Amino acid sequence: MVFANTPILRAQDAEAPAAAAAGGLEGDVAVGEALFKSNCSSCHETGTTKSVGPGLKDVHKKHDFQWLVKWIHNSQSMVAAGDPAALKIYNEFNKIPMTSFPTLSEDEIKGILAYIESANNQPAAAAATGAVAAGAAQSEGPSTLFVVLLVVLVVVVVLLSIVLLVVLNLLSRSVDGGREVKKSGESFGSLLGRAARHPAILSATAWVFVLLVVKVTLDGAFNVGVQQGYAPKQPIAFSHKLHAGEYEIDCNYCHTGVNKSRAATIPAANICMNCHGVIKRESPEIQKIYASIQNNQPIEWVRVHNLPDLAYFNHSQHVNVGGVECETCHGDIKKMEVVEQRSSLTMGWCIDCHRTTDVNAKGNAYYDKLVQVHGEEGKGTLKVADIGGLECSKCHY
Repeated sequence: MVFANTPILRAQDAEAPAAAAAGGLEGDVAVGEALFKSNCSSCHETGTTKSVGPGLKDVHKKHDFQWLVKWIHNSQSMVAAGDPAALKIYNEFNKIPMTSFPTLSEDEIKGILAYIESANNQPAAAAATGAVAAGAAQSEGPSTLFVVLLVVLVVVVVLLSIVLLVVLNLLSRSVDGGREVKKSGESFGSLLGRAARHPAILSATAWVFVLLVVKVTLDGAFNVGVQQGYAPKQPIAFSHKLHAGEYEIDCNYCHTGVNKSRAATIPAANICMNCHGVIKRESPEIQKIYASIQNNQPIEWVRVHNLPDLAYFNHSQHVNVGGVECETCHGDIKKMEVVEQRSSLTMGWCIDCHRTTDVNAKGNAYYDKLVQVHGEEGKGTLKVADIGGLECSKCHY
């Protein structure tokens, strides 16, 4: 069964087919996909696999369209009225009530059905989309430069030591009139000791030490406030690997602000209760949610990704307009038992992304003229940096 509050629409891929037939019903696959992932995917599969609710393959062939509309708008009224098909589904799936969606229009329902049929007709389509690598090349400080410089200095010191040893050996032989040096103090170890005390060696050693101290200091300064790898213990043991991975619950279902707000928002307890009002109620972790509601105390989740106040970031701008996937910044959340900060989220990391990311201009007339002019000047594809993505005031004001 589907558990959700209200349908959430998000920007669509311009390359998706505009419409597809669903048992004689014409529906917009792109709109249907967004609605399905936001409202249905937490409890339904597009195929035959049963989840919280039944698999939806060929559902438009099993039931009359108007029956489906009534069921989606208010399933419980059909159960109460004794509809045989409604009662069969209700009893088969442990009498779990399905959330009603009275605001969905018939065209939107047709879109959902069209998407389900399209997903079953093209099973390989989903496999073509790979996760975007989060570990792009970064400019986090002068570490690479200092490492190269230190390697060069070490090589120079070694070579200089060898040269000095040879010179000292020759000088010793010259002082002794060409005779071999047989004094115990003039062994190889002695020569090495004298070379180590040479002013040039001492100076080079001091410079290497100074540069090492400078490197460590600068690395530490550049990493102030960087919490990459931070994975705090949360007040409730919530598994993204289970919910987003195994059950394939769409990120937008819980983080409702990601398409329309600066912040993705932390899910409220009532979103959890959409499912856990009837599922795993006896679990000690779920009981913490009940306690939070009963005591009217919010769950004190520990924030993982936290930008400084001097930086402005808008989720809706990146997700809706830019078409950026969650995994680009947050890593492969579907495999995380405990969420951690995978990216550095530093200014250099953001700038590198703006320099390499193409502007998502498809279907957006706002960019048409700019794309045309940019192409005529032979500058290649339009990057975020070309539309002001490197201006200070974009993020700091």
